[in-house]
Amino acid sequence: MDDLYREQILEHYKRPHNFGELAAPDLEFEDNNPLCGDELRVQLTLDSDRRISEVAFTGHGCAISQAAASLVSDEIKGMPVDDLLRLDRSFVLELLGIDISATRMKCALLSLKVLKGASLGSAADWEDAAYQAGGARGSGGF
Repeated sequence: MDDLYREQILEHYKRPHNFGELAAPDLEFEDNNPLCGDELRVQLTLDSDRRISEVAFTGHGCAISQAAASLVSDEIKGMPVDDLLRLDRSFVLELLGIDISATRMKCALLSLKVLKGASLGSAADWEDAAYQAGGARGSGGF
């Protein structure tokens, strides 16, 4: 099963969904992973109910960070901003579908951090809690 997810990650890295820029975004934010240099900028357009109607991202980085941004961008369309703010690391890690080492965790979670930053209008914190399979998480963070 891991091979299937690895292929999906490579496909999203090579041909990312929603890559580019929006003409008139309502929200945007950019940030980076200081440990490896991955950079990501996210732009969101909202409808009248504050649901995400369009999403675009630009940036560069490793396959994990870019594939996560592509996968997450597909999933959040139509989502209310308040629901986006409640997402935690299990959302991204389950989309990726493979075990992520501690050294790659910030790569995997950069897209969620930047999306929350766009929604909050300021930088979101990194989550320090350890991930547990099945969506459970420790205290604090995303």
